[in-house]
Amino acid sequence: MSRLTHVVSGPYAPPVARRELVATSADGSRLHVEVHGEDGAPAVVLAHGWTCSTAFWAAQVRELARDHRVVAYDQRGHGRSPAARAYSTTALADDLVAVLRATLAEGERAVIAGHSMGGMTIMAAAQRPEFAEHAAAALLCSTGSAGLVAQSLVLPLRAGPARTRFTGAVLGSRAPLGPVTPVARAILKYATMGPGSAPEKVEACARIVHACPTGVRRAWSAVLAGLDLDADVARLTVPTAVIGGKADRLTPVAHARRLAAALPNCVGLTELTGMGHMTPIEAPEAVTAAVRELTALYLPAAAAPAPAPSPRTPADAPAAPSADPSADPSAEEKEKTA
Repeated sequence: MSRLTHVVSGPYAPPVARRELVATSADGSRLHVEVHGEDGAPAVVLAHGWTCSTAFWAAQVRELARDHRVVAYDQRGHGRSPAARAYSTTALADDLVAVLRATLAEGERAVIAGHSMGGMTIMAAAQRPEFAEHAAAALLCSTGSAGLVAQSLVLPLRAGPARTRFTGAVLGSRAPLGPVTPVARAILKYATMGPGSAPEKVEACARIVHACPTGVRRAWSAVLAGLDLDADVARLTVPTAVIGGKADRLTPVAHARRLAAALPNCVGLTELTGMGHMTPIEAPEAVTAAVRELTALYLPAAAAPAPAPSPRTPADAPAAPSADPSADPSAEEKEKTA
């Protein structure tokens, strides 16, 4: 059995961080955090999804770190963050707040991007004062706010209680995923990726997902099965872009459309034809471009930054002015729905 937790070569191999640190959450849980790029560059914070790790963002980190300071962290129980006693949407919000406090200076703002459970993390944290302090804009990739199991299309059954029950049993299975084999790759590709996904993309996703401990996967599956963050979506008032894959079986594109309609300040909805749930790996250029557009619009003063102060040290300069929140960062490529 291979113990590789990610691929080690190619565009989906995670780059070496400039520095690593540990953020401590409200309940004492310790979170592995990586910082890439140079101090003083526009800040981006990346939150990965269920069963993933910082390695999931390898393509975005490698490209964005050329001219951004990129912070990526392992959700509790994932990657290099130890398992915890509690798993909940409150814990997701606590953990993001802890990462923001550990890596950003007081008043410093960043674009915060989340994939799947990472997007739910952003929604859960929307009402926190620390989020309001640090979030200039947000990107929600392949995510939803409620009804995840009932609306999942992983099992080819008619919608209804039976499909919901069977889907929940599959996603919360006690069985370990085991080694990455040809059969395992085929199953993962069917369930989480578009039909045209290249083998190297499937391999990258399989290595990451199969490395997630079974107990952690099951614990978080129970949280996601009961997810209801609709009220939190209404509190996410920063400029927010939404990306969804039209071939997504885990969180079908209807979730993205629903979010775009419900967000108070949606600045664009991008629907990616042929893409499944793993959009940062399946369509890395589109996801990276969306982050760049948000930083260009909502962190305008960061184009020629002064050296950043140490985390939690008040900055001498006033906060950068907000960009026009009604602007659509890519009118030709994005369908603006709200």
